[in-house]
Amino acid sequence: MSLLTGPMRKHVNGHKELTDHVDVKKIDAGNLVYIPLVNGNAVAGEVLVNEGDKVKVGTVVARRKDNFIVPLFSSVSGTVKGKETFMHAGLKPVEHLVIENDGLYETEQAFEPIDYTTATREELCDYMMNAGIVGCGGAGFPSYVKYKFAKDVKLLIINAVECEPYITADYKYVSEYKEDMLRGVKAMLKMCEAPEAVICIKETKKAFIEEMNQFLKDEKNVNVKEVPDVYPMGWERTLVYEVTKKRYDRLPGEVGVVVNNATTAIAFGQALVTGRGITEKFVTVSGDAIKEPCTVRVPVGVRTCDIIAACGGYTKEDVLLIAGGPMMGRTIPNDQFVITPYSNALTVLENVPVKEVACLRCGRCSDHCPAGLQPVRINNAEKAKNMELIEKLNVMDCIECGMCTYICPSKIAVTEGVRRAKRAMALKKK
Repeated sequence: MSLLTGPMRKHVNGHKELTDHVDVKKIDAGNLVYIPLVNGNAVAGEVLVNEGDKVKVGTVVARRKDNFIVPLFSSVSGTVKGKETFMHAGLKPVEHLVIENDGLYETEQAFEPIDYTTATREELCDYMMNAGIVGCGGAGFPSYVKYKFAKDVKLLIINAVECEPYITADYKYVSEYKEDMLRGVKAMLKMCEAPEAVICIKETKKAFIEEMNQFLKDEKNVNVKEVPDVYPMGWERTLVYEVTKKRYDRLPGEVGVVVNNATTAIAFGQALVTGRGITEKFVTVSGDAIKEPCTVRVPVGVRTCDIIAACGGYTKEDVLLIAGGPMMGRTIPNDQFVITPYSNALTVLENVPVKEVACLRCGRCSDHCPAGLQPVRINNAEKAKNMELIEKLNVMDCIECGMCTYICPSKIAVTEGVRRAKRAMALKKK
């Protein structure tokens, strides 16, 4: 990172008013659900059920088993029908386990609940692992890893910033499940052995902050921390620096911090008492090309097309359907992909042609890059296929936040160029 950096962040129009005050809509699964046999970029290594088997909500159906252990759960009760391969939200074909929904939603405990107040740190880490708790903010990283190897932690940061435009799912989820979140946070505090936790919320969410302060008024070591309404405040590095004024090389643990999303804390808090993993999600469906923007509550494995239909359908002929928010999400060429345990949004925008002009060499992309990179230089190096320069420019530090494209007055799709450079560098290293 350069010593001569600009603001490295910017306030962006959130468009959150489209769903902020709209009630959460419950969407039941259809006749079939499709459980993706993948976690993040890793394929689940072991399928634990066979065609014809009966399952319930909470049945462990598969398990990622490489360097990490992440079980996957059925989101409905019914019968296993086999496997089907189609496009995943990660923009690649993925095998899905197909389950025929019997509509009864019978549940089962995959494991015995545990009392976090009496459980040891090691027992809680193992419990989080066996519950399949992953980062619910979009990454899907196995959360237990952060705690299993935690050392000398001074602060637990709970990320409730939700800095991406349009998305209000976290806000809705936390408002409805504050008790579950607090239970999860207290268990996480015990796991990382930190003396305190802060729940970070954008300073513009005045009513939400007041609601949370009132809820936490009797808590001695869990408090609300207001942060600026800028993007990408929800990124781990940006948030850690805002709260602690410290920067780190690879992991927040280097500066005595562990970070988790607020919805991850809720998922863990619920798993502690239900004995089930993540089987449903709050997902914001918003944008200028969806008829009824709202946040939906939907089982994992429901196809996007069914959710879009439940929200009134598209309002434009030509749309961009984005898995996630408009800044960091991925535009998917069809609406057949399904909701995963780490989905949080579907953004539907009218596909408006953008006229790109030559780079003005204004330097705004470099000034606002939260990773301190030179995005347009990386983009140009990718066009020239100059792998030596791409590596020198530290392309793998890019988090694909979309800021460089957003800020560019020439309307250059800089982020896409940097993504191509990252893929090329990854292939080279392989």
